[in-house]
Amino acid sequence: MTEDRPGPVTANLVLSVDDAVATLRIDRPEKRNALDTATRAELIACLDWAGATPDIRAVVVTGTGGSFAAGADLGEAPGQVDPLAMRAMLRERRVYQAVAECPVPVIAMIDGYCLGGGCELAMAADLRIASENATFGQPEIALAIIPGGGGTQRLPRLVGLGQAMRLILTGDRIDAATALRLGLVEQVVPAGRLETATRDLCDRITRHARPALTLAKQAVRASAELPLQAGLALETELLCLAWTSDESAERLAAFRQKR
Repeated sequence: MTEDRPGPVTANLVLSVDDAVATLRIDRPEKRNALDTATRAELIACLDWAGATPDIRAVVVTGTGGSFAAGADLGEAPGQVDPLAMRAMLRERRVYQAVAECPVPVIAMIDGYCLGGGCELAMAADLRIASENATFGQPEIALAIIPGGGGTQRLPRLVGLGQAMRLILTGDRIDAATALRLGLVEQVVPAGRLETATRDLCDRITRHARPALTLAKQAVRASAELPLQAGLALETELLCLAWTSDESAERLAAFRQKR
């Protein structure tokens, strides 16, 4: 842990830092790491802390006990829902937004159940690497509700409109191989290699300068929201900003001097 920037105190997360990588492990194995209000708040606090800590260049979000996150903690669901109160709550800053806003790349390391709000948390990440034992799905339709953590918006962007419709309207679960084929995850590895493969991915990311990582993440994420010409204009502005960094000047000098 960075000595002069201690991380947030957590009860439902295990926060660790190894070199330039902060790892957030959801630690509610008795609930298969279901996301309750406290856990979401701790995730937001840790993501914000990692983003504000200069020597961190990547964040890994994962779970303990053989599950990523099995969805929302339905034990918190009220018997009678006040739609106005729910709307106000859902308009507050949420963990999915905190993942997107984190200035460094966020990698979801997925084992076991990755369902409902857990799948939405993974989809909010920048990259997803899964073990062959992972199971994905948006089962909300079985409760006569719909995904509410971005699933109806992020899933089509990852797998296409038709496949997203199929998964959301049926509530079907899919295995890791299917998730890879559809584009829901970027990499699937044997269960025993998940930690090693994730660390290798992080090492290939964190060897690069943090300002460049931040600007690249911002530019690529904007491509899902902006028209092409607006996205190209943003790319130009961010490239010009990247050229002004001390890291860029040093690395360019090293390249020219063949260091």
